[in-house]
Amino acid sequence: MASYERRTRIDAPLEAVWEFHSTPAGLEALTPEWMGLCVEAVVGPDGEPDPEVLEAGSELSLSLQPFDVGPRQYWTSAITERARTNGSAYFRDEMVYGPFDQWVHTHSFFADGEATIVQDHIAYELPLGALGRVGTPFSTVGFEGMFRDRHRRTKAALE
Repeated sequence: MASYERRTRIDAPLEAVWEFHSTPAGLEALTPEWMGLCVEAVVGPDGEPDPEVLEAGSELSLSLQPFDVGPRQYWTSAITERARTNGSAYFRDEMVYGPFDQWVHTHSFFADGEATIVQDHIAYELPLGALGRVGTPFSTVGFEGMFRDRHRRTKAALE
């Protein structure tokens, strides 16, 4: 699988950064407007709608329409892991249904004194088999713009 990674230092404590990224509202706040994100539904691990925290077993149904071009794309992700220890935390979401053949996104957070290092790591496979593999090197262009903006938004919200 191909991968993409971005790290940023946020001048805010780990707990504040972790809490911000642990909610559906945090996802909405971090997503650039040009992505046209709509959170269609969120279900917690117990089956209850609209949980306050995205625990392991939660499922998010989203739709996207980047730049308002083309039909809306539907995407379902499941939070498959979530852990918090002294000095670090992470959660992982995996695409259940969506535009990629595979998508695994690990959100990691590391205390750095009074600041936090935020790291996004995405392992993915584009659709269309061999044709998708040819296009893989170009996919980082889209990821770079989106994740640069997400990290900028995290700084703006928490610093």
